[in-house]
Amino acid sequence: MIGIISDTHGLVRPEVMEALTGAELIIHAGDIGHADVLKTLETIAPVVAVRGNNDHGSWAEQIPLTNVVEHRSHFLYVLHELDHLDLDPVASEFSVVIFGHSHRAYAEIRLGVLYLNPGSAGPRRFTLPIAVARLHITDTGLTPEMIEIES
Repeated sequence: MIGIISDTHGLVRPEVMEALTGAELIIHAGDIGHADVLKTLETIAPVVAVRGNNDHGSWAEQIPLTNVVEHRSHFLYVLHELDHLDLDPVASEFSVVIFGHSHRAYAEIRLGVLYLNPGSAGPRRFTLPIAVARLHITDTGLTPEMIEIES
């Protein structure tokens, strides 16, 4: 299972840590907020991250704007803002596009590609729920699981 998180804005809740426990890998889709967020998540599993529009400073400059993850013969494309997608995921043979930014959890298959936004795990914004996602990858396919955090 891959843990998917975004828009922490410097906050890692204990409930988020619990929801991601057991992950083989954690993907952070940007707006991390502070380098300590990644260090905290790394206590669970290795972390792959992209920089969001609110990630600034020397720690953030070292984080790429996009990333490609290969996991169990699937390729996942990670970026913060879906509007900045500058490639064709189908032609590029990506199984999943992971993004954040909107703070709204979202999972939809388009032309055979899963588009997945885990929602926001950081400070509550408006009335949107706090959420993360788990991505289960098996021989038979990909299954996203959205986890709403009660907090």
